[in-house]
Amino acid sequence: MMLIKEHLNHRERMRDEDGDVYFPFENSIEEDDAVNNPKHYNQSGVECIDAIEACTDEGFEYYLQGNILKYIWRYRYKNGVEDLKKARWYLDKLIEVQGES
Repeated sequence: MMLIKEHLNHRERMRDEDGDVYFPFENSIEEDDAVNNPKHYNQSGVECIDAIEACTDEGFEYYLQGNILKYIWRYRYKNGVEDLKKARWYLDKLIEVQGES
């Protein structure tokens, strides 16, 4: 059985020769990372951010900009440093997308 290793954002996924995708380390993640990999944003192996990118096409950058602004705007009143880390995550994603253009 031939395996192909792929990287999806910060997670590694495997694809077998039939094209079936699986995440070999999915069950080894014990803690919920509220900034980089919140469990509630991953359903059936699909990251919410990847689905949004696929749906919004060229509007994805605007989506990222809006989230950067939202988390910076509210950090003093809601989640403090965690919101700043979320803003940084979206900024890093925007930089990554710009690098692909």
